[in-house]
Amino acid sequence: MPVADIAAAALRLLEPETAHDIALAGLRLGLAGRREVPADPRLAMSAFGRTITLPIGLAAGFDKDAAALAGLSRLGFGFIEAGTVTRRPQPGNPKPRLFRLAQDRALINRMGFNNGGIEGFAARLAGADRTRAAIGANLGINKEGADPLADYPALVHAVAPHADYIAINVSSPNTPGLRDLQATDRLAAILDAIRAAVPGAPPLFVKLAPDLDEGVLPELVEMVIGRGVAGLIVSNTTLARPDALRGAARGEAGGLSGAPLFNRATRMLARVRLLAGDRLLLIGVGGVATPEQALAKFRAGASLVQVYTAFVYQGPSVLPRIAAGLSALLDQYGAATLAELVGRDADRLAEIAP
Repeated sequence: MPVADIAAAALRLLEPETAHDIALAGLRLGLAGRREVPADPRLAMSAFGRTITLPIGLAAGFDKDAAALAGLSRLGFGFIEAGTVTRRPQPGNPKPRLFRLAQDRALINRMGFNNGGIEGFAARLAGADRTRAAIGANLGINKEGADPLADYPALVHAVAPHADYIAINVSSPNTPGLRDLQATDRLAAILDAIRAAVPGAPPLFVKLAPDLDEGVLPELVEMVIGRGVAGLIVSNTTLARPDALRGAARGEAGGLSGAPLFNRATRMLARVRLLAGDRLLLIGVGGVATPEQALAKFRAGASLVQVYTAFVYQGPSVLPRIAAGLSALLDQYGAATLAELVGRDADRLAEIAP
């Protein structure tokens, strides 16, 4: 077993947030080394005005302060989404606020956008090497004293020169009132304010909650397309608690991620794809731990897929495992490229039980 994977296994013996902090410190120091991920040109996707050789990325929340981008990029991610960062520093919610549900291959977090603020984040982003992996910036608002129509444009302005894409986070369940910003009129006002303040911003993406009323999706999809949004990230964590959860922490408040989120997030992804067609680039996230699950996201309509909880549980080996598995699945399906399969199964996956 590679040293990085042994370290990941050892970290799971520690309290979750302590383990996370140690992992980030190791990545900052370059202790994880470099992971060679098989390069199969058939897996490449076009996004953010560049070619993403491996369309598997790291979701927001792992590196909130863009502190370990060099170490993460050496692991083989095709793209990395740093953040969520807010305009002003904030400590987040009281601890404990991160919980493992190992039996369920899941996590619950109520971190509350703990981060050091946009100033340091933007400086670190400016120094990042974006040749290995595309870098995205995930932006949110402070818990107190927030003004979304001023804060989001200011955040976008700060990171615009240094990011390949920008994600507008209006879907975390851990900041009171944040999900209300997904309402079509409120989100439209935010996007208009961003475009007015930063007309030359990198591609904009909006991250949606899996608990969003599906009845609002048609109007929301048309609105973001009309405002030139590049794509949607589907989805954030869920407040739902499936009856099958076994972990002792299943009753903790916060957003649930990992295996129990897969169906709910994939269903919404497929429904968005049916509404948007190829007018939006979709990033699928939620419960991906295997090549088969990654392929399901692509077949539901994603052009890119993100992992988070699987990275916590499996360590860096999750990337070469998914990459090799996707190559084998292309052979199985007789597809010349992964791009050929994007959205191929959206009709069926839009009907799976959440």
